Amino acid sequence: MANFEKNQVVTGKVTGIQNFGAFVALDEQTQGLVHISEISHDYVKDINDYVKVGDEVTVKVLDIDEANKKMKLSIKATQEAPKREARAKGPRKNAGRRDAGPAFKQEEAPGFNVLKGKLEEWIEKSNFQK
Repeated sequence: MANFEKNQVVTGKVTGIQNFGAFVALDEQTQGLVHISEISHDYVKDINDYVKVGDEVTVKVLDIDEANKKMKLSIKATQEAPKREARAKGPRKNAGRRDAGPAFKQEEAPGFNVLKGKLEEWIEKSNFQK
């Protein structure tokens, strides 16, 4: 591990694949892990769709833990991020709702109109009872 530095870009060979990531050998004594989230800029459901044991890959050293003899590596950090469409800033209408129906303005919402109409009637009744 002494031969490597944080942020260094190196070539290694995939030696093992698990659901959570791929193990990459950087030399005879040094191996690191590319976590599934560091495989690609795209969503990765199955690592096997991106790398296979024996593949030579270019990785960036994200972190070195000398005490535990572990290295965190990234493949996606060596690749340019894809361009994304610009979105309008600010909260999205119906953000986080899968079944989002039409958005109501407060004055159009049926529940609020019923309460608004009844409010005056309730006030009159409460004043009358005093």
